[in-house]
Amino acid sequence: MDHSLIGALSASRAAAQIRTGTLSCEELMLSCLARIAQREPQVGAWQFLDATRALERARAADKLAPQGPLHGIPVGIKDIIDTVDMPTTLGSQIYAKRQPQWDAACVAALRAAGAIVLGKTVSTEFAYFQPGKTRNPHDLLHTPGGSSSGSAAAVADCMVPVALGSQTAASVTRPAAFCGVYGYKASHGEFSLSGIRPFAESLDSLGVLARSVDDIVLMRSVLLGGIPIDHRPLAAPPRLAVCRTAQWSQAEPQAQNALETVVQACRKAGSVVSELELPAQFAGLIDAQKKIMAYEAAHNYVFETTSCPGQLSAAFLALTESGRNVSRHDYASAKCEVELARNILRSLAVDLDAWISPAAIGEAPLATSGTGDPLMSRMWTALQGPSLCVPVGRGAQGLPLAVQLVALAGHDDELLNAGLWVGTLLETA
Repeated sequence: MDHSLIGALSASRAAAQIRTGTLSCEELMLSCLARIAQREPQVGAWQFLDATRALERARAADKLAPQGPLHGIPVGIKDIIDTVDMPTTLGSQIYAKRQPQWDAACVAALRAAGAIVLGKTVSTEFAYFQPGKTRNPHDLLHTPGGSSSGSAAAVADCMVPVALGSQTAASVTRPAAFCGVYGYKASHGEFSLSGIRPFAESLDSLGVLARSVDDIVLMRSVLLGGIPIDHRPLAAPPRLAVCRTAQWSQAEPQAQNALETVVQACRKAGSVVSELELPAQFAGLIDAQKKIMAYEAAHNYVFETTSCPGQLSAAFLALTESGRNVSRHDYASAKCEVELARNILRSLAVDLDAWISPAAIGEAPLATSGTGDPLMSRMWTALQGPSLCVPVGRGAQGLPLAVQLVALAGHDDELLNAGLWVGTLLETA
């Protein structure tokens, strides 16, 4: 099979072909490595690669019967997630030579399921705003988003079928939207974060970047310890709503049109899409998220800000300085504000599988302007529920557009069932 065709396979399809013997682990790895050799100098998705070791492991995997659901599947790991056999630099020159002594729990789970870690994908500095070298594979002048920039770009450019990311504000959703891939941010606390450098512990969640919802379902099962998850086609359309949020006017017209296109397609396919209107108690959630994030980041990065300030970006120093100026009282008040809204949301969305909301303001901006505005995900991340970025065509500049499906905290299975239905609907439209 042509290398380009192999490289475009989703992880779940590649795994199925490996199990039946119609595709070898070596062939799959060679296709990824060929694409990386061709495109990495321009895209810059990888912080660390060991092509020789990855190919050796693929060849070794071909000598064994499939050992797990990800047998022989190459994966990318965001560079804030510890790997015992590869450096984890946290996107910072301070840790350029840092070598962890063990794998993060999520990496160990992927390896136990047969996955082969191809390398570490570029993260912004400590998963905040300072960009790394990565560019958007659809247009190298534009940002891939942040902070899971390398993971989104590598998956979008067929360098690897699937990759891990993380989100504290919009660090999975925004890169997925800008790069035109699916991006799943799990409910807060759904997956172990052991071995992942904390940024803001009330907000941090593990995420997955992939080219299909099936791949996200597969990865979720592995990360939950191999628990089988039943995601058969829904007998009836999912119960959906549209939530434009108070930030709707700040979305570009093409982003608004993308959302309306999805809503109309869902209604045409039989889903009764209601309107989810948020009451006044939600008005301050974006400011609350910013306070919580800054406060916790300032307390988590005392060593770096006191011992190595000259090696930190101005953006990171400004964030931690603002966090030190948030009083304990204001921090507690922000958390109470979020908790109140979370309780209200449970009553508002009790009969919904998911709701549809903008994923980003619009297309990816130029790389010179930064990684893009996280506005459209800050509130949902604060509320700790899961979200799924779904690609929806292209904008005026030819760059991807997307929406996100969001659900109540702990309703990840309902979200992904709805995501399978919506994704299939849009892909076949």
